[in-house]
Amino acid sequence: MPRTDEETRQRLLRATTQRVESLGRAGVTHLKKPPAAESCEAPPAPANTATHTGTSPLEILRGEVECCTLCEPLAEARTQTVFGTGNPNARLCFLGEAPGAEEDRQGEPFVGRSGQLLTKIIEACTLSRDEIFILNVLKCRPPGNRNPLPEEVTNCRKFLDRQLAAIQPEFLCCLGAVAAQTLLETTTPIGRMRGKFFDYRGIRTMCTYHPAYLLRNPAAKKECWEDMQMLMREMGLIAPK
Repeated sequence: MPRTDEETRQRLLRATTQRVESLGRAGVTHLKKPPAAESCEAPPAPANTATHTGTSPLEILRGEVECCTLCEPLAEARTQTVFGTGNPNARLCFLGEAPGAEEDRQGEPFVGRSGQLLTKIIEACTLSRDEIFILNVLKCRPPGNRNPLPEEVTNCRKFLDRQLAAIQPEFLCCLGAVAAQTLLETTTPIGRMRGKFFDYRGIRTMCTYHPAYLLRNPAAKKECWEDMQMLMREMGLIAPK
């Protein structure tokens, strides 16, 4: 069904509001008038460097995500994009698959029941959500919380790779099969990927079960905790065996 003028206006208003809020978080108070032909997408900036406006590469990328319409059905249906949240210089990132309904409403990843469990897991690892960075493979919610489609993953992959390049974490934990298989480009089941480390562009990467799976299958929490202990040992947070 074609969008009405009011639906288009509301979508643009949400995107603009989200962009202004992200610039405010970055400390930007004034903007220069852009050239008439300037596009939404800016060229990538070097990782961990600031531009002449004082805006970080991560915040520039956030702005590109907010106005992305490559996956038109997702862009039309979303309340807002879900870029990611946490410490932009984090040693550890957690990677999920896509936002759910509550994440789409609040604009932050892992804020529903799965997010509450993830917070408990992070705190059990002697860390806090402010110390790590949480992001998803997709930045928009798929309808009905279905798995991401291959073309959606392809469209969003450049954002994911640039996020990780900007943050430069030492460690990455993939939550669930979709995140693990997408990042590492494999079809290996998640049960066979856990319990070991992989290398992703120099980042020590491990895989474990998604919190939503743990809510449905509480017995798997034991295996997830074993994975977290392995991660903590590798990070030097607990003594080696």
